[in-house]
Amino acid sequence: MSHTLTWRSSTATFTALSLTAGTLAPLFWLQPSLAQGQFADVPSGYWAERFIVDLANRDVIAGFPDGSFRPNAAVTRAQYAAMVRKAFNKVKIRNTISFVDVSSNYWATPAINEAYTMGFLSGYPGNVFRPDQNIPRAQVLVSLANGLNYAPQNTASIQVYSDASLIPSYAVSSIAAATEQRLVVNYPNVQFLSPNQNATRADVAAFIYQALSSQGQVAQVASPYIVGQGIPQNPSNNPVATTLTIAPGTVVMSRYPGAEEIRLLPDETLPLTLQVSDAVITNGQVSIPAGSQVEGELRPAGDGSQFFAQTLVLPNGQRFPLNATSRVITTKETIRKINGGRAAAAGALGAGAAAAIATITGNSIEAWEVLAGSAGGALAGIFLGRDRIDVIVVNSAADLNLTFNNPLTVPMP
Repeated sequence: MSHTLTWRSSTATFTALSLTAGTLAPLFWLQPSLAQGQFADVPSGYWAERFIVDLANRDVIAGFPDGSFRPNAAVTRAQYAAMVRKAFNKVKIRNTISFVDVSSNYWATPAINEAYTMGFLSGYPGNVFRPDQNIPRAQVLVSLANGLNYAPQNTASIQVYSDASLIPSYAVSSIAAATEQRLVVNYPNVQFLSPNQNATRADVAAFIYQALSSQGQVAQVASPYIVGQGIPQNPSNNPVATTLTIAPGTVVMSRYPGAEEIRLLPDETLPLTLQVSDAVITNGQVSIPAGSQVEGELRPAGDGSQFFAQTLVLPNGQRFPLNATSRVITTKETIRKINGGRAAAAGALGAGAAAAIATITGNSIEAWEVLAGSAGGALAGIFLGRDRIDVIVVNSAADLNLTFNNPLTVPMP
C-alpha cells in the first residue's frame, strides 16, 4: 500500500460630534489622555488613525466619555459646523442670517453662524439649515473647497473616480477642486468617492486634516487612500508631471500565479515571482498595471515567513527596485507519515519542504511544483526516522499582498 499525506492545521466630543441630535445636547469633555487621541476603537494601523490622532492633539476633535471615538458614526450638519469652527480661523465673508430651523438657544447656533459667515456652509431655500440632517461626503468636500476658495483647473479631475457619474451637478466643480488639492480620502477603495454616502466621523476627520494640510497648517500624511497622494501638484505655471510617485503605505494586491498554496520549511528562503492582480492607481493614473510582476523571496521572519519584494517588472519590461513586504505568515501544518487516507491536493513546495515530505512519508511529490530555494534534497537525511514535520502554509491569494515601505517613482502611462 502506498503512503499518502494528511494535514493538520495549526476634549469635547468632536466639538459636539458625539452629541445626539436634538435641540438640547450636552457637551462632554474627555480625560486628558483621551484628548490626545488614544481612542479605544481607533487601533494602531487603522486607516484614519493619523488624521484622528493629530486633530485630537490639536483639540479640533475629541471622543466620548467611554474613551471611544466611534469612527463609523454618521455626522450631522450641526456637528460638522462645530468641527469647522474649531479647525479654521478665517475672516468673515458675509453677515450672519437667521435660519428658521436653528433657534437662538440651539447648542450649535454659534458654530453654524461662524461656519456660514466664513463661507464653509450655506442653507437651503427658505433660510432652512437642517442641522440634524446627516451630511453626505459630497457636501463636506464642497464645504471645504468653497470655504478655502479653491477653484478647479479642470473639472475633468473628477474622472479619477469610478463613480464620478454619481456626483451631484452642484458639487462637480468643488469636488474637482478638492481632488486637485488632495482633500479627498477614499476608504476602502481610493477609486470610489461614494459622494452621496453619509460621511462618517473618520471621513470628516480625514477631509478636514487634508484641508489643513493643503493650507500648510499640518504635516502631510502618507496614505494609500488619499486621492493624488505622491505626485506634486501642478499649478498652471509649473511643468506638467511626467512621473508618478507611489507613496509608502500603498498596498499592492498580488499573488503567486502557480499555485493556490505554497508550503515551505520555517527556516527556508524561497525565491518567488508574484503577479499584481489589481492595478495600483496614483493621482487618477494607473501607476502599476495589473499583470505586472514582483520579484522577491519568502524569508524566515519571527515565527513564520514573510515575502520581501526586490524588483517591480512592468508589462513593458521596465524594471524598478522595490522595497515592499507582505505580512508575516504564521499558518502551519503538520505532515505525518500514515497509511491509507486521502492524498492532499497538489500545490507548490519549497525544495526543503519537498525533501522533508518525500523522506518522512515516502510519498511521491510528482504532482507538486517544487520551487528552488536555499534548502534542497541534501537535507533529506535530516528527516530520516522522523514521523512528522511542521511546514509554513502560504495562501497565494490572501497572504502575499504587499505594502510599500519606501516611495517608488514610475513613468506616467
